[in-house]
Amino acid sequence: MSFLWEFVRSPLTVGAVAPSGRSLAGVATVPVPRSGAPVVVELGPGTGVFTAAIQERLAGRGRHVAVEVNERFAARLARAHPGVDVAWADARDLAGVLATRGLDRADVVVSGLPWAAFPPRAQGDVLGAVVAALPPHGVFTTFAYVHARWTAPARRLSRALRDRFDEVVVGRTVWDNLPPALVYHCRRPVPVPLRAGAAAPLAEGEAS
Repeated sequence: MSFLWEFVRSPLTVGAVAPSGRSLAGVATVPVPRSGAPVVVELGPGTGVFTAAIQERLAGRGRHVAVEVNERFAARLARAHPGVDVAWADARDLAGVLATRGLDRADVVVSGLPWAAFPPRAQGDVLGAVVAALPPHGVFTTFAYVHARWTAPARRLSRALRDRFDEVVVGRTVWDNLPPALVYHCRRPVPVPLRAGAAAPLAEGEAS
């Protein structure tokens, strides 16, 4: 009910009437290593379905930073997952979020952001921040709803991903998600200049 209420309060930034399901979370978080001590950044964690899947894969290792612009979602996430470093911040300020934590990169970035709700510049700013935070071996995953895949915002996202990564693989459709979704697995980031002067908060967590 809390997710639906947040959607009613701000439909253009929450981006969905229901949180993503566990099956989608499982597919989106596959790049999180099950060994070592990776730095994993989660964008738009919402109510925490992706968060729980990341925590399960990390099993107490590494760092998990969750960036959430919705203050209520961020507070609930911090209470529910005390092992997660929750940042109440805009995804466009990813570099600043990492810097305040003594980090200069993320091995994996998992996004639950509602891309279809973003104007072109905001979409580009977030992707630029993601690419800047990833080393050459870094991986970025995000998802799109199947029914909206051919809309202008979804096509723009697909083009932007292919401009910023050498490899973009579209995963299988997760039919039992509501609505059905597919995951983009993006590897080998191509550095692009960040836009200057990021403005007001961008979007509230949508995925989890």
